[in-house]
Amino acid sequence: MKVARSFVLWVMFLLFPALCSAQMFKDASEARLSNGLKVIMLENHKSPIISFQVWYRVGARNEKTGKTGLAHMLEHMMFKGTSKVSGEEFIRRIYELGGEQNASTSHDSTGYFETLVSDRIGAPIDLESDRMSNLVLRESDFRTERMVVLEERRMRVDDNPQSFLVEQLEAAAFQSQPYHWPVIGWAQDIERLTIEDVKAFYSTYYNPANTFVVVTGDFKKQALLPKMEKAFGKIPAGAPAQQYFIQDPPQTGERRVIVERPAQVKSLVVAFHVPNLRSRDSYVLEVIKAILAEGKTSRFYDHLVRGKERVIEANVDYSLATRDPGLFYISVSVLPDKDLGEIEQAIYDELELLKKAPVGFREMQKAKNQLEADFVFDQESIFSLAQKLAQYETALDWASIGAYVPSIRSVGPQEIQRVASIYFTAQNRNIGILIPTGPPVNLPTDAAPQPAGGGMKGRSIRLRASDVRNEVIP
Repeated sequence: MKVARSFVLWVMFLLFPALCSAQMFKDASEARLSNGLKVIMLENHKSPIISFQVWYRVGARNEKTGKTGLAHMLEHMMFKGTSKVSGEEFIRRIYELGGEQNASTSHDSTGYFETLVSDRIGAPIDLESDRMSNLVLRESDFRTERMVVLEERRMRVDDNPQSFLVEQLEAAAFQSQPYHWPVIGWAQDIERLTIEDVKAFYSTYYNPANTFVVVTGDFKKQALLPKMEKAFGKIPAGAPAQQYFIQDPPQTGERRVIVERPAQVKSLVVAFHVPNLRSRDSYVLEVIKAILAEGKTSRFYDHLVRGKERVIEANVDYSLATRDPGLFYISVSVLPDKDLGEIEQAIYDELELLKKAPVGFREMQKAKNQLEADFVFDQESIFSLAQKLAQYETALDWASIGAYVPSIRSVGPQEIQRVASIYFTAQNRNIGILIPTGPPVNLPTDAAPQPAGGGMKGRSIRLRASDVRNEVIP
């Protein structure tokens, strides 16, 4: 009986992620207000909380050369108040209701969020509809905020050697795609932005035709939609902005970027152009990501971190839910006495192994189970549920999220070999190398990491595109 019971529990563990994910989004629905504004809703009555999120289909990808950072700048200016409500009152009103508010800008979109008790849902509806159409953009506020953004760039990128490396790598990897420039913008571009630029960007993109709202949590859509229509429905729809699908032409040779900056350790990033969720291959890449770097039984951890002790940390970052195709990033932080060339070759050896030898059943199932579990546990809050729906809606449509788990489960060993052979090639790879020129400027000399046998305790370094692309205001 004990053996049978253990088997049942193990089967339940394997099926739990898929069952949860199947239930998680099945009750999501959408509606259109009279002006065309899309409202995506997912009721969840487990706790009396709602997350209200307004997403504009505009980000750094909608900017122009010489005016980078404009989407992020407008995000900051959205907190400066309207003709009805000052910026200070906006924030105070949410906090007085026990709620939280924030915003973020990426290459693909800009989002504004409020999370609070469900019986106060009227507050974010009124506040967000007000600043969608009545924002007051003052020259004095703009000049102050431009200095804030320049300082933010200095702290996030210029004084962060790993972020600076990723920024330089992406600038080399992308040529025709607007992912070429950073979300926060180039410093010179930020300095030349004007209040007129911000006003034009606001009037062009901040309207119902370029917006969708996501609401998750403890509400009834029959009661929500009339409130939404009253507040948002009266706003003129505006014209939808042209959203081109932009893809770089096939890369015809390796691109290599070497950055010399004050840093604690050497870093290496290898990035390959890959498709997004518009392609079946994106789900195969997800499984490859898990095989290479998911957990302490992954190949990179076993062969690079624990096995031969070559690196401090090895990571893979890939996002399939992007508007345009992105990159598959492999990043490592190198131990001081190790040779970069040997480590780079070790990474290529692991990728070649994916092409030549089929992944075994047990390793494949472990990777799939980890991805499914991550997919479920990442959505354990109503806020993250709303963000996931918004991410897929921006990339393709929110309903496409339902394909994730079935697509992951159907990936086979031959697909992994095929996809690895197509994308992980020398012609398609971009390499970024960080060479330390001394300790970081904000790190005392005596705090530099110790050599390998001396118990290195430097902070964990995780290089991710999202760390550079997503700017969240405090």
